[in-house]
Amino acid sequence: MTGNEMKIRVENVYKVFGDNPASVMDTVRAGASKSEILEKTSHVVGIRDVSLDIRAGETFVIMGLSGSGKSTLIRHFNRLIEPTAGRILVDGVDVLKMSEVELRDFRRNKISMVFQRFALLPHKTVLDNVICGLTIAGMSRSEAREQGMRQIELVGLDGFEHRYPKQLSGGMQQRVGLARALATDAEILLMDEAFSALDPLIRNDMQAQLKELQARLHKTIVFITHDLDEALRLGDHIAILKDGELRQAGTGPDILINPADEYVARFVNDVNRARVVTVGSLAEKAGLMPLSDANAANCDALLDDNEAIILTDDGKPCHVVGRGDRHKLDDLFRDKTVMPAAVCIDRGMVLEDGFSLLAGTQNPLVITNGSDVPLGVVTRQRVLHALARDAVR
Repeated sequence: MTGNEMKIRVENVYKVFGDNPASVMDTVRAGASKSEILEKTSHVVGIRDVSLDIRAGETFVIMGLSGSGKSTLIRHFNRLIEPTAGRILVDGVDVLKMSEVELRDFRRNKISMVFQRFALLPHKTVLDNVICGLTIAGMSRSEAREQGMRQIELVGLDGFEHRYPKQLSGGMQQRVGLARALATDAEILLMDEAFSALDPLIRNDMQAQLKELQARLHKTIVFITHDLDEALRLGDHIAILKDGELRQAGTGPDILINPADEYVARFVNDVNRARVVTVGSLAEKAGLMPLSDANAANCDALLDDNEAIILTDDGKPCHVVGRGDRHKLDDLFRDKTVMPAAVCIDRGMVLEDGFSLLAGTQNPLVITNGSDVPLGVVTRQRVLHALARDAVR
């Protein structure tokens, strides 16, 4: 399965807590506020009409403040909580229609969970904690130990397998919980505020380790957090909830540059965009022209819609011509030695790291994929617009 395939699809999920949730669904769907419904019916709206698409192999972060519904939502994925309405599809299969036997197999083999509280068995060693699920599922102890040790080494705890939880730091205990979840070799990993109980430095270490593990394992990870910095660091895509409602979903740069509403804009207002937004996320289309065909007339036609990138015979950028150069095209093509050389920048570079390149030229920078293949251009104006807080309101 590739990262372009849909792994989890959440379709119009509602969760209402109370004695008779079905009786208030018409009121919920009609748009009554959470506080109104609580006051009039004594029911609590946990999730309201949330739909999400999560792709295979990505880290998808669901975030929001306390009471936003993020932990409620993630518990629907493995049916620790049953929705009042809606569907949860995993690989196209409706989890809500699974029988008890199918659900048990799903939880054992397809999906694992790491909780905020480590939930380790204090009387068992690290190794025994990691393999407890495997042995319960019927795996032989020797096979379970072998598989467990692989995960212990993966999370950097080799040498601690015979220690007990009370002999470990908080960060090490969370690593045990992560190893236990990985031991089942499940395709989906649910992480509910997994690092929020840790000290900041340990938390940073765990975030770095998770990114390293994900680069190797390519699991589908659904990560819950209330911390925006953590979401931006870990998430390929981020969903922001408020009062059980989805306010926006997208990449970190998308949300920072184009917040969907005033709530999201305030939520992301204090983020240093230069350290998060990549140049690739700001790419503008550019017309491509082989050097052998480059002349003033052809370039002028390209500049109607785009900046222009002139390519060598092997397809690498050699010159870039911006719309601001349109008045002097004849001069540029009469003497190509004065034509601006293409300055390339990798699409994954954050803006802060690209400032020196931007400062060194008045012309657009050519964005490449790391192999000198041009993907578009980025201009100073585009960068300044992305960094200006008022511009994204």
